[in-house]
Amino acid sequence: MTKIRRQRQLYTELMAKYGREVAEAFFRAIDQIRSGVELQRLVALIDQGNIEEALAALHIDPEVFNEVADRAREAHDEAGRIAAEGMPRRRPDGTALVVRFDARNPEAEAWLARHSSDLITRLTSEQRQLVRASLTVSMENGVNPRQAALDVVGRINRATGRREGGILGLTLQQAGFVASARDELASGDPEGMKHYLTRGRRDKRFDRSITKAIREGRPVDSDVAAKAITAYERRLLQLRGETIARVETMTSMQQAKFEAYRQAIAAGKVAENTVTKVWRSAGDFRVRHTHRGLNGDSVRFGEPFVSPSGARMQFPMDTSLGAGASETIGCRCDCEYRIDFLANLR
Repeated sequence: MTKIRRQRQLYTELMAKYGREVAEAFFRAIDQIRSGVELQRLVALIDQGNIEEALAALHIDPEVFNEVADRAREAHDEAGRIAAEGMPRRRPDGTALVVRFDARNPEAEAWLARHSSDLITRLTSEQRQLVRASLTVSMENGVNPRQAALDVVGRINRATGRREGGILGLTLQQAGFVASARDELASGDPEGMKHYLTRGRRDKRFDRSITKAIREGRPVDSDVAAKAITAYERRLLQLRGETIARVETMTSMQQAKFEAYRQAIAAGKVAENTVTKVWRSAGDFRVRHTHRGLNGDSVRFGEPFVSPSGARMQFPMDTSLGAGASETIGCRCDCEYRIDFLANLR
């Protein structure tokens, strides 16, 4: 196995490991919020129409998401170490090249501090905004306060004693999917219920009951509908956690690889003009068209890749030069770094 292939394998293993750990940290954070909710107080405040105090009763505090950032930081440190160890061990003249990744380097620390702070702030504000929007709609529609509260925090699973379902942890768009799915099952409208059966994240174990209701021209039994919606919420939460994990783990790893070479250059161990970067797409039909266009592009270390969209990136997942979500969310591309010690001689 070549050194490049070995490194790719290590990064793949690292992505799988920390992708799983970041997702699990996110799920634990949501469970902490659920378990800490003051339900009776929450119901009373919803009944009073006091949304801001209701939010306070949920205790959606920034520190609950600290572990998510911690796991992403570990991915950063491991990826940087692998990048440094993957550099050549000797120069062409036979002298040793010793490069070590310093995760406590001031620039590395500064990036991690900014990124962790932004991540925690974003997750906290997204959840507060989500709950505020949900409670506002429930109040406007005259939903029973207890039901409105449980639609947010989920209901107790008697088998496990833990809360399941609810919109906590979802995005606003996903919460909208849940609301429309609930309406479809309760409507008794065959077309609406048929649309529910097209939802990719539904639990198909309930399809037979829903199909029977369509055939009989009636709404889905309320108990079945409640269980189906809880399962749908659970699966959407799984998707949300996996998405956060992919984005945060990939971002941290790509940043660390770049940082490892930046440190080697700053230390005078590698000349900047000998380092080139090569964009590597995942090479399948899921790659966005702009990244198919970037595949194989090579630039000097300090130069950005320029996407066909015009976005500029130092490496995949980089947003420091203004690249937006359309260039980063779901990206699976990689950046390959090469050192050509003979560049100066040529």
